[in-house]
Amino acid sequence: MSASVHRHDNLLDSASAKVMRHVLPLFLIMFIANYIDRVNVGFANTHMEADLGLSAAAYGLGSGLFFVGYALFEVPSNMLMQKYGARAWLTRIMGTWGIVAGAMAFVQNDTSFYVLRFLLGIAEAGFFPGVVYYFAQWLPQKARGKAVAVFLAGSAFASVLSGPITGALLSVRGLGLAGWQWMFLIEGGFSIVLCGASWLLLKSRIRDAHWLTRDEQGALETYMAREQAEREAATGAHVPVLRLLRDPQIVLFCFLYFAIQLTIYAATFWLPTIIRKMGGLSDFQVGLYNAIPWMIAIVAMYCFAILSAKYRFQQAWLALALVIAACGLFASTSANPVFSFVAICFSAIGFKAASSLFWPMPQGYLDARVAAAVIALINSLGNLGGFFAPATFGYLQQHTGSITGGLYGLGVTSLIAAAAAFLARNKPTRRAPTEEQVHRGAH
Repeated sequence: MSASVHRHDNLLDSASAKVMRHVLPLFLIMFIANYIDRVNVGFANTHMEADLGLSAAAYGLGSGLFFVGYALFEVPSNMLMQKYGARAWLTRIMGTWGIVAGAMAFVQNDTSFYVLRFLLGIAEAGFFPGVVYYFAQWLPQKARGKAVAVFLAGSAFASVLSGPITGALLSVRGLGLAGWQWMFLIEGGFSIVLCGASWLLLKSRIRDAHWLTRDEQGALETYMAREQAEREAATGAHVPVLRLLRDPQIVLFCFLYFAIQLTIYAATFWLPTIIRKMGGLSDFQVGLYNAIPWMIAIVAMYCFAILSAKYRFQQAWLALALVIAACGLFASTSANPVFSFVAICFSAIGFKAASSLFWPMPQGYLDARVAAAVIALINSLGNLGGFFAPATFGYLQQHTGSITGGLYGLGVTSLIAAAAAFLARNKPTRRAPTEEQVHRGAH
């Protein structure tokens, strides 16, 4: 290797490390704020029911409407992000979702609750792709993979932190506002503050990053320009959704991810309600208990990742995780609230591990040139589980006085998904869609 090439590689590595040190902490904090503002209604549920008369059905529907707004506006948001740049668009996303999240403090009835939850989904749409897009503009591929992995790990820690933080804020009182109102105002206000931090700390161009030396800027700009040219040369035209769905494997992947997300968001939005049934717990204690399943899930995800890497049979590991989730869900229907909570902790081992075990399969199966479009499709359809789960649970709670039927339904869905996992392929075959086949609509 020549001295100039070696020097260029060193400059590139140094620049990448500095970029990660400057932006990753901010993105992780933004992710945590994003998650908290999305799920904090689960902790305010009983308080809003008491103060506003918000029914269980209204709570479930409103919780789920977030995902409808998110799904409808994710693609338009991504298009605008490419037009205005990740820095400006991420700042806009933070600001608008902070305003809407804070406005939740002034919900008056079912209708205003529905409208604000739907608007929150619209406001947040494009956040995750925006962060990934920023990485794609600033980090070489080898560093980008590590950055995305660290960023995704933030979701697990956000699940752990959301309970204690939100539970503590529910005890705030003053100025004639209830604790749940202060919770929404403070957490929404924090996102607005992050909006300012995003604008100040993120840069639009590598050349504007004062924390990089001139040589590091030049090396990074040169590499990223070459990588972008290669991406553009390999990128085909837009792939119609209906043509993607002609491949049974892609349909199967959509179902599997939908089933996983269905369970995750059912637990996310209704776990505080299940915990409160244990009785005698303060809001802060409910928050602490809420963190326990997610802490266990983090350990489980790590263990499953090691085992699936050592003993390669991804379908079997995914099926096992889904069966564990199903067993926990069935057991959680117990009339004993403490046993029910322990069962949910056991179930979390399965459904959170299933989420991480799932993605290597479509990534391994797909032609690289259509992978981005298909993964976006799977993610969009799968996240609709975040609408159906809380809405269905709310309806059942309202009309039967129990969510037991919903838990049984989730358990059965997880078992069906476990069986279906063995039909999934994680390696290309003759039927795996190439770009040319997709555009011809043939397989």
